[in-house]
Amino acid sequence: MPKVATRKDWFAARVELLAAEKEFQRQRDVLSAKRRELPWVKVDKDYQFQTHNGDKSLSDMFGSHSQLIVQHFMMGPDWEAGCPSCSFWADGFSGTTKHLGARDTAFTCVSNTPLAKITAFKSRMGWDFDWASCAQTDFNQDYSASFTAEQVAAKQTYYNFRENAFPSTEAPAISVFAKDDDGSVYHTYSTYARGLDNMNVAYQYLDLIPKGRDEDALGHPMAWVKRHDEY
Repeated sequence: MPKVATRKDWFAARVELLAAEKEFQRQRDVLSAKRRELPWVKVDKDYQFQTHNGDKSLSDMFGSHSQLIVQHFMMGPDWEAGCPSCSFWADGFSGTTKHLGARDTAFTCVSNTPLAKITAFKSRMGWDFDWASCAQTDFNQDYSASFTAEQVAAKQTYYNFRENAFPSTEAPAISVFAKDDDGSVYHTYSTYARGLDNMNVAYQYLDLIPKGRDEDALGHPMAWVKRHDEY
């Protein structure tokens, strides 16, 4: 049990914490500005995706927008269901994508698995966001979100901007792209591992409560997470 205080003492402690929260937000604003100042890299490959609206190029995935967020969703070619942790994130996507569209931004999940498997799992979960298959391209490999079985066995996967021993052939990531007025597409940003943390709605709420995420005693932080129809 934490210390139990009077309302007056709680208020004083809360105001002290508020100062730290405000400083954290100011630092985050500075970091976000630095992120937006990163240089862009022109995408020269002709990536082709299978979508529920036919085959599309990376440029097509923007629709009418000039910015595109790609959520690399862990679902391998022989998987019958998507990763539970990626599904945990995905439960917050459907409503969000409408607001992103209002700010000139398209959003799609992309997985290294056949479109038919995506369709079946998406229906099971009740999701309505865009989700494409990149199984016929090396898109996920180029953006460090898919690896070969040989790379995993040799512990020679390149993930989160360093060579390491990633335990799966599929990895979570976010990649961001922009399109200029002449239609050229650029890679502007990617993030991996805990860089995805802030995009999880449930975690942000859990961080507000007394027990927090309550994961310290688990074998790994998300050992408790299940697909939402499995609880």
